[in-house]
Amino acid sequence: MLILKVRTMEIIIQFVKLPTNDYLESFVTKKLNKLYKKYSWIIKAQVFFKHKTDPKGKGQICEIQLSHIGPKIFAGSNEISYEEAAAETIRDLEIQLEKLKSKMKPYQ
Repeated sequence: MLILKVRTMEIIIQFVKLPTNDYLESFVTKKLNKLYKKYSWIIKAQVFFKHKTDPKGKGQICEIQLSHIGPKIFAGSNEISYEEAAAETIRDLEIQLEKLKSKMKPYQ
């Protein structure tokens, strides 16, 4: 398990029944840092990499849960590679964060 502190966002990356992978850790950390720059109210990101046998050839799973000043946001994807799964999951999270941001009202 890897725990990184980036400004005020904590990133926790776990490989469930898999060996740790430095490349995947840096890949997902870089992507999450870009997300944090746009949505600085994210407090914590929990990332889970899993493998599931899939007859369609997929089975590389990435799930991410984001904590912020409201309810937690969750997304996951099942792709051919962990990089694709992480990228797709982060795209899904960005869509959710954008919707959430549009609902937020500025303090007046």
